[in-house]
Amino acid sequence: MFNKILIANRGEIALRIIRTCKEMGIKTVAIYSKADAESLHVRFADEAVCIGPAASSESYLNIPRIMAAVEITNSDAIHPGYGFLAENAGFAEICRQSGVKFIGPTPEMINKMGDKVTAKETMIKAGVPVVPGSDGLLKDVKQGIKIANSIGYPVILKATAGGGGKGMRIVTKDDEFEDAWHSARKEAKASFTNDGIYVEKYVEEPRHIEFQIIGDQHGNVIHLSERDCSIQRRHQKLVEESPSPFMTPELREEMGNAAVKAGKSINYEGVGTIEFLVDKHRNFYFMEMNTRIQVEHPVTEEVIDHDLIKEQIKVAAGIAITGKNYYPTMHAMECRINAEDVMNNFRPSPGKITSFHSPKGHGVRVDTHVYAGYSVPPYYDSMIAKLICRAQTREDCIKKMQRALDEFIIEGIKTTVPFHKALMKNEAFRAGDFNTGFMNTFDMNDCNE
Repeated sequence: MFNKILIANRGEIALRIIRTCKEMGIKTVAIYSKADAESLHVRFADEAVCIGPAASSESYLNIPRIMAAVEITNSDAIHPGYGFLAENAGFAEICRQSGVKFIGPTPEMINKMGDKVTAKETMIKAGVPVVPGSDGLLKDVKQGIKIANSIGYPVILKATAGGGGKGMRIVTKDDEFEDAWHSARKEAKASFTNDGIYVEKYVEEPRHIEFQIIGDQHGNVIHLSERDCSIQRRHQKLVEESPSPFMTPELREEMGNAAVKAGKSINYEGVGTIEFLVDKHRNFYFMEMNTRIQVEHPVTEEVIDHDLIKEQIKVAAGIAITGKNYYPTMHAMECRINAEDVMNNFRPSPGKITSFHSPKGHGVRVDTHVYAGYSVPPYYDSMIAKLICRAQTREDCIKKMQRALDEFIIEGIKTTVPFHKALMKNEAFRAGDFNTGFMNTFDMNDCNE
């Protein structure tokens, strides 16, 4: 087992990792930018190293400075969390060459699944269903239009190095293709320094359902069941839950087997997520794989009663996993609490938190790095907390979430709490009748408190 782990991340996920490390008797090192000096992850780590100014490029994405922090603290492993360098194969390779364990998959696995076109080709070979589309990157508009006509409109253009909804455009007819092509490439280039674009059939009324998997260094891969992430805005998830209200035992078995098959096809090591689109007829298609821990991992932890960060660290240390899949025994739901003004198009709302009270009680969990007096910086992702509730049934889980949201007090900045309160009252949501287009019809006026 590792002696000391450096957490190459910030905020709530860094604090989440620190907590598990402490329970496992592992020393921790926090890194932080000058903007994050007052964050709780800095306070609760055994050691903390400032690695630069606020800009991510000069701090959390600065590999030489991170590796220098590893060296001066004598850390023997790095946990990348999610975002930043978590799926950077180059960083994983530098860790390997430096004799420091990267807590995650190998660089080869990241490369295979991080590029969406390569991942799709890998899944086709493994026999996992994929959405019809181009065999690789599009060469030009003419080729794209030809493929779109062969698979039928609507189609979606996607950045091969994409994530978070960047570099995506929906096209419904030939006349729209060229403008969408140039727009998607421009955004992809700016976001990922890679303007490669491919095209897929746009699955209408889809559910976004993902399967948590974990693989070890001994060839074992299991799944930990599903999460429904269909409530999202501009491809950014807002609420996640497990089990999915759309799921049937037969579909779960079929999708779970496909997720395990996907992991085994690359001898996957670590925790990861196989993301699927599921149409209204319950046909499912591989979308992408996240080769890291995810924001919504607490949902799975609550329904199977396992610490996924602990399992991730154990696998990285060479410990074998059990050979069985896990299934939900409870219902859990996560609301992402962002520093955003929901009545102004979810505009970021950084600033000082003047009052902060988090809800408590049976089946209520809050993962956060903020507190009263903390100033939310404007430089990073706007998520400041995750509220997770667990109950015996989905109906009871929603009731518990409503109660918890009523107790959640954050003053001084705008947050997404009013949106979540309105969502929990929404009849379609409560009935489980929703898909990824849900926010297009949601009445934001319901968020007025």
